[in-house]
Amino acid sequence: MDLIHADSHAEVHADDFIHLDRVEKVFDVRKKTGFLRSERREVRAVDSISFTVPRGEMVGYIGPNGAGKSTTIKMLTGILTPSGGRLRVAGIDPSRERTRLAHRIGVVFGQRTTLWWDLPLIDSYRLMHRMYRIPDARYAENLDRCVELLELGALLDVPVRQLSLGQRMRGDIAAALLHDPEVLYLDEPTIGLDVISKAKVREFLRDLNAERGTTVLLTTHDLTDIEQLCQRVMVIDHGRLMYDGPLTGLHEIGESERTLVVDLERELPPIDVELARVVKVEGPRQWLAFPAAESAAPLVARIAAEYPLVDLSVREPDIEAVISRMYAEKATS
Repeated sequence: MDLIHADSHAEVHADDFIHLDRVEKVFDVRKKTGFLRSERREVRAVDSISFTVPRGEMVGYIGPNGAGKSTTIKMLTGILTPSGGRLRVAGIDPSRERTRLAHRIGVVFGQRTTLWWDLPLIDSYRLMHRMYRIPDARYAENLDRCVELLELGALLDVPVRQLSLGQRMRGDIAAALLHDPEVLYLDEPTIGLDVISKAKVREFLRDLNAERGTTVLLTTHDLTDIEQLCQRVMVIDHGRLMYDGPLTGLHEIGESERTLVVDLERELPPIDVELARVVKVEGPRQWLAFPAAESAAPLVARIAAEYPLVDLSVREPDIEAVISRMYAEKATS
């Protein structure tokens, strides 16, 4: 199996807004082994990762839980200092000039908020207005745009603790953009959102990238986020970069499959089509697996023409299953 890796010796170019060269992060962990005894061991959360992201690109950064995604983001923001290697964002060393870099980046962590818990949403924005010293006109313009596109108008006077997860997520995205960051780090930005809200957030991010050239690094378990927003995807697991390229290439390497869930008018024998295989049947509902790299349109058209179709939906492959298959293939190659 041929995996696509970033060139660890790549030169830094002016257009490379984010640049990592053999970056490592090792944590010392102590485990108690007795009443007064403990043993020390090293945990390598990020293991010699190298990649570059040009200014204005939207990149998916994915992998299973514990793969090293959050550690990488924390190093890119300056929260953590690399144990080795070289890291630059906009030519700045994040760990050495964290305050200077803060004015050029925006961060949204899915399960943690940057908003003030007991204050109304609008008060958090006013505090950020002062903290980042955003010019009044620029602040008003950015706030109005975010409120309109993320539909926050009815939530501005609501204390953050009373917001649902989806509402708070939209509020956090707006907060991260008030100071016009050049790069936006997003960790599960559509978590907790319904289908309509997800679509609006994705549209907002596409417009932001197109209109302002904002560089976006997106971590998510929702492959639909990646498919609709990113031309490029990077896969990390056990601290190592396993893949860097288009999403279609990832599906081909992982031999992943999507699932077409078909509801028929009545119970029938398993659907017989060349484009897919039936993996489960429950009454009039059938589950068909087909290659994730292939379009669902021909399969849907074929079934609609030959079977009494009532409804259908497409389920995306589980990213952890894709990576597991990649590892299995690597181990046998």
